[in-house]
Amino acid sequence: MRKHLLAAALLASLAGCQNSDAPNTPPTATEQAGQSQADAQFAELSKKALDTWMQLSPVGATQIGDHRFDAEIDDLSAAGQQKGLDASKALLAELDKIDVAKLNRENQVDAAILRNQLQSDIWNSETLQSWQWDPQVYNGLAGSAIYGLMAREFAPLPERLKSATARIEKLPQVFAAARANLDPARVPKIHAETVAKQNKGILSLVDAFITPDIGQLEAADQERLKAAIDTLKTAVAEQQDWLDKTLVPNAKGDFRIGAELYDQKLKFSLNSSLSRAEIGERARAELARVRKDMYGIAQVVLKDKPGAPALPAKPSDEQQQKAIEAALELAYADKPARDKVVEDAKASLAQSTEFVRSHDLMTLPDAPVDIILMPEFQRGVAVAYCDSPGPLDKNLKTFYAVSPIPDDWNDQQVDSFLREYNSRMIHLLSIHEGTPGHYLEGWHSGKFPSTLRAVLRSGLFAEGWAVYTERMMQEQGYLDNDPLFHLVQLKFYLRTIANAILDQGVHVDNWSREQAMQLMTHDAFQQESEAAGKWVRAQLTSAQLPTYFVGAQEHFDTRKAVQEKLGDTFDLKAYHDQMLSYGAPPVRFARQLMLDQPIE
Repeated sequence: MRKHLLAAALLASLAGCQNSDAPNTPPTATEQAGQSQADAQFAELSKKALDTWMQLSPVGATQIGDHRFDAEIDDLSAAGQQKGLDASKALLAELDKIDVAKLNRENQVDAAILRNQLQSDIWNSETLQSWQWDPQVYNGLAGSAIYGLMAREFAPLPERLKSATARIEKLPQVFAAARANLDPARVPKIHAETVAKQNKGILSLVDAFITPDIGQLEAADQERLKAAIDTLKTAVAEQQDWLDKTLVPNAKGDFRIGAELYDQKLKFSLNSSLSRAEIGERARAELARVRKDMYGIAQVVLKDKPGAPALPAKPSDEQQQKAIEAALELAYADKPARDKVVEDAKASLAQSTEFVRSHDLMTLPDAPVDIILMPEFQRGVAVAYCDSPGPLDKNLKTFYAVSPIPDDWNDQQVDSFLREYNSRMIHLLSIHEGTPGHYLEGWHSGKFPSTLRAVLRSGLFAEGWAVYTERMMQEQGYLDNDPLFHLVQLKFYLRTIANAILDQGVHVDNWSREQAMQLMTHDAFQQESEAAGKWVRAQLTSAQLPTYFVGAQEHFDTRKAVQEKLGDTFDLKAYHDQMLSYGAPPVRFARQLMLDQPIE
């Protein structure tokens, strides 16, 4: 899972890069003049959009790597929300005045991405209205305001501490906006309860990143920071009291957003040609196909094993289920110790990186990556994520964050978790989040010259690429063609498939928890703890879970199309490097660029 960035910054000219995939027929002088004028207009609009976003979201700007507003914080009041809406409408009106057909191909892609983002922002503000019913909006911003300043060494520590002081002083405004904007009657109970549990996490961020280094400041600055922290503690306590006594007891909203909102959000979120119905149909077909392949592996690894279940050539559903479960038990037996999950993740990342190098599968990054414990305020949604540095923060570390096993878990909960995150699954997690997944893709994407594209980096591309690499590494023989690794890889892919089915089931088809758990624990062989966590995530989010499956399908389809076009001249490393060179637009645009098709 990669982290989403909300704002932008501007440093260099955004006239767009030259396109090496353009048609061979040279444009006429008149066409060149029109294109040049259109590209100049779009470059100016890109700058304006980026600068507007930067000013409206200083916290997002910090994440992107523009640090001019590090002491400021987003205005989430009703007036601030209206200001953002007005800005989006004004930018969209300016985009409508540009003749997109006269732009160069890369700018045509950026224009399509920009239009989708602006339309999405307007729809989110006017129709979905998350800021009126989702308390995660406020909790996430509060945590990111501190974490974005302190997690990376983009400036001297005293400078970052001074910025953090200014933001800490403003954080009570975020809590006040939450209390003013949120309508408990519209807030889902699960959202209220989750934020109530996470609220105090911001103080742990202060304890971890700020308090130990107060001595780095001059005496007057130390006193200001201490006073700000004391004020924050009071504000967090007041917010906790409101969450516990007002929001949670009165939260009556439905976490299901319904078919109409879901379809609109899905369109903006994915920027894909696939509809909800097409996604569902393809996912169900893949579910059946993958389970059949897993049964084939089970027939091999269980052959002649004492006590093995029946393995007929044409199994019943029950026989297929029992055989796959028995084969997976062989993989579950190899698992990390309770306190070694992060250590094993580091070792598996080193191993996957060396495999990519020795097999020359793609160009490897030269920037550092650190595996860290996931910060407390971000726990509860995903087991792991990759946090790449902002596109303007050069040569800084990427973080591969892993959520630790909670100290209060009993042995049964721990065993369930470690069966799911067994040793082979840890390898897949490091492939997905690290190399050659998010970490590597983020490094490549960061080299693309368009800051606009970097800021609007497609989750569909990023998540789809990470899933694509899981299959690709298995196909290339990772872990010496271990059949149990292949089995676990297919199980991990089943999770991707189930994500897409689950998201529709929950938000459109009104699935119960029992239906969701049946899909995950039975059909996709997930452990109870993993499935329970995903059920929570499906309630807290919408139209994000399908990005993994849809993005992967588009990556698989694109590679197949390029292989068919190039035939014997197809080179896997060249393909990977070219795909990664486009700066992570929605996959359909990368395909159009690669195959020299019209940008649509």
